Amino acid sequence: MQQNNDDTRRGLKRKPEYMDRGQDRRPYNMNSKPYDRNAVPDGWLDCPAHGQELGCIIPSKVPLGESFNDHIPSKRYTPKQAILQQRASGRELGLVIDLTNTTRYYPVSDWTNEGIGHVKIRCKGRDAVPDDESVKEFCDEVMNFCSQRTNAKKYILVHCTHGHNRTGYMIVHFLVRTESMSVTEAINKFAEARHPGIYKQDYIDALYMFYHEKKPENLICPQTPEWKRHSDPYFCGTAVPAVLDNYGHIPEQENIVRNKVLTCDDVLGDPIPHNQLRAMQEVCYQLLKLGTGGRGRLLFPGSHPVSLNRDNLQLLRQRYYYATWKADGTRYMMLITGDGCYLIDRKFLFQRINMRFPCRYSNGGMPERNHHYTLLDGEMIIDTDPNTQKQDRRYLIYDLMAINQVSLTELPFYERWKLLEKEVIEPRNMEREGLSKSLNPYYRYDLEPFSVRRKGFWLLSTVSKLLHKFIPQLSHSSDGLVFQGWDDPYVPRTHEGLLKWKYPEMNSVDFLFEVGASDRPLLFLFERGRKKLMQENVILKDASDISSYSGKIIECYWDSSEQHWVCMRIRIDKETPNDINTYRKVMRSIKDNITEDVLLNEINEIINLPLYADRIQSDIKAHHHMVSSRRK
Repeated sequence: MQQNNDDTRRGLKRKPEYMDRGQDRRPYNMNSKPYDRNAVPDGWLDCPAHGQELGCIIPSKVPLGESFNDHIPSKRYTPKQAILQQRASGRELGLVIDLTNTTRYYPVSDWTNEGIGHVKIRCKGRDAVPDDESVKEFCDEVMNFCSQRTNAKKYILVHCTHGHNRTGYMIVHFLVRTESMSVTEAINKFAEARHPGIYKQDYIDALYMFYHEKKPENLICPQTPEWKRHSDPYFCGTAVPAVLDNYGHIPEQENIVRNKVLTCDDVLGDPIPHNQLRAMQEVCYQLLKLGTGGRGRLLFPGSHPVSLNRDNLQLLRQRYYYATWKADGTRYMMLITGDGCYLIDRKFLFQRINMRFPCRYSNGGMPERNHHYTLLDGEMIIDTDPNTQKQDRRYLIYDLMAINQVSLTELPFYERWKLLEKEVIEPRNMEREGLSKSLNPYYRYDLEPFSVRRKGFWLLSTVSKLLHKFIPQLSHSSDGLVFQGWDDPYVPRTHEGLLKWKYPEMNSVDFLFEVGASDRPLLFLFERGRKKLMQENVILKDASDISSYSGKIIECYWDSSEQHWVCMRIRIDKETPNDINTYRKVMRSIKDNITEDVLLNEINEIINLPLYADRIQSDIKAHHHMVSSRRK
């Protein structure tokens, strides 16, 4: 990984070397002809064969195989002709990406017999814009092809039926992600190479919405080309128009999605291809300074707290701690790269999301680049307004382990926490504030899938206020406290010095639930990586259908009066149960029964110890100095 010094204003990713080379919905037409497999697509004959190169990509209409020859007395454009035309222009094809939703146009062997690869990505041209999974697959295929040295001087022919809307939509996505340009710039670049460019309004709108950019008011969608308009029944008045809203537009489904009830179990973003997973996981391990241990399975490396008990409670006396609330959300690490952000769940799977994280800039103006290989740790919560019940998704960041490829794991926590605000949060806030005052902002933060903030940590002397004033006023649920060693490095996986205290009724264990003989409920934990049957009883909320819980991870709390476990919820974010050692620590915490009164009494004694009394005064002075400096 090398530092990206050439990022432009958007800062998404430096331009790869290989790029340096010189919803109209159509209903059923009652007047349509009987289906002919060799019928030439509407508008195809007069549609230009191909456009100019865009780096290593050549946009094209679909070449038609020999079976269409009887229908095309002239203006033929076959796979063989496409190969020869590009070769005559000094471009040797190495790959064809087919975006059509049919296999009737040519046999794949027309390409493979010539040593040219072929990739099929089915996209419904008339019904909707290509889905996000197809976009991701397209970008991955192009990147994979161009990363091969043997393809250094070869090109990719990309085609849908006419080579404009679906083809343009995919190429614009690729340009935005790899050439650090805005959506507007990418759309214009494609239009220059393949006139008139994308001519479907819903495709253009979807691109701006996807990247949270505001569409310029003066941007006009190109008119449908004459070769398409004269041949298509839809434009000749024989097709029934789609149902429009009061403004003459096809109703957007975005509003439907935005109005749904949000939950912590919602899956965000798009999964990365399986063949990229290992490499992404290894990047995280490198940033955390962990060895990959050969080819074995890599496990989620995030730091995990341990339950507070009578023994480790003494750590609060021996080391300097701060406290924060324990949000009852979903744990995610976040990897920020030049081509996007990735949420990393506890299964160590990656979901790509569109978020903007500009780097800090000191000379004023707008940021020149985005973060590239910055690793965060945090949790996703859902804030609910108690008056309006409006929901907002928020990512609470509580640690920064690497910044722009530099590992920070050995720094004390308080330094990482300060850098998090200075290097990650403040640049976002500054840019967002600047864009909010712009009449034509190039990016829309308000369209991002969730907001971001740094999680607060407080002196131990404020724990009583934290419990009695702060937590009750939260707009999301909390199930206790976390005690963070202020001088601790980042410790991957189980961190014995990172302590969590839960309200007694919320101490929980994650079991694997299965149904045994005679519908007997079975609870399993892991011991040395293997399932271990626990002789425990459990009560399910929906006892009428226990089979629906089978094979799933369930979070349970201990009912001490009835001496059994009670299922609280299914953990869809986990695929393995707790380890037996975690179970023992939770049971120890339950047995020790460190109540709120016991905890507060202990803390009141601790904060009067010299270790705390001196540093608390020092931290308070440092905080006041920082606040006064900002005001100046």
